[in-house]
Amino acid sequence: MKKIFNILSFSALVFSAACTSSSSKTANVNQSGDSVAVKTEVKAAQPVNHEGKKPADAVTILARKQVPILCYHQIRDWKATDSQSAKDYIIPVKTFKDHVKMLADSGYNSILPDQLYNYLVYGDPLPAKPVMFTFDDTDYDQFEVGAKELKKYGFKGVYFIMTVSIGRNGKVHYMSKEDIKALSDDGNVIGSHTYDHKNVKKYVAEDWVTQIEKPSKKLEEITGKKMDYFAYPFGLWNKEAIPELKKRGFKSAFILAEKRDENDPLYTIRRIIASGYWSSKTLHNSMVNSFGEKRN
Repeated sequence: MKKIFNILSFSALVFSAACTSSSSKTANVNQSGDSVAVKTEVKAAQPVNHEGKKPADAVTILARKQVPILCYHQIRDWKATDSQSAKDYIIPVKTFKDHVKMLADSGYNSILPDQLYNYLVYGDPLPAKPVMFTFDDTDYDQFEVGAKELKKYGFKGVYFIMTVSIGRNGKVHYMSKEDIKALSDDGNVIGSHTYDHKNVKKYVAEDWVTQIEKPSKKLEEITGKKMDYFAYPFGLWNKEAIPELKKRGFKSAFILAEKRDENDPLYTIRRIIASGYWSSKTLHNSMVNSFGEKRN
């Protein structure tokens, strides 16, 4: 399902990473002198006991440096029928692989939502140069191409699932229950992305059950894990949605590049759409310029 909300500017986000430990990745140099990323096994973050520790308030959370969170949709080569705007959400396979390799070669470390939550709420340390990979809408290419490419470099991802499409095959091939379970079992995170991508701003009455409760229950049955994280369709949200998400046990929710809510920043965590037009160099330059990092 195509998004219609198009926000692609890194300059709108003042992202910089909270770095407290060295990178777990290394690189070799081949005979031509090019850097070659080495596949590494990244150990899962050890759970931290926060018992008795007071959670940060909204002001403190908003003051913490933001972590770059990338949002991908379809990973496939462009077709003649793809519109110009659609190509923002369809990233060619080689371009996606170039993005991931560049981030690995540059020393980035993928993090997952629990790590981000504990950093924002309790001030827990993050690895050097953290980045989060997120994928929306359940497309099979995220499983077949995305997850496999991330795994080469020891990266993990977050997959926000739209449950209406699970197992469907048509013009777009979607993930099956087995695919989703495999992603979860392999250490990736599965999150909720509604039943059929209905705009949260239009929810009334039973929509909260149809779009949130039932899909979350279905994903919990598939994965055997609680759904703690939610991504708003189109990145669109309103203040009325936040108490509804809290009521249903979500720890945080993700928007796109809009302003965060001053009272509930955990439910308006910003992401950036990684455009299909961006080469790895464009992505790298945008990150350097926006995050204030030095070039390697």
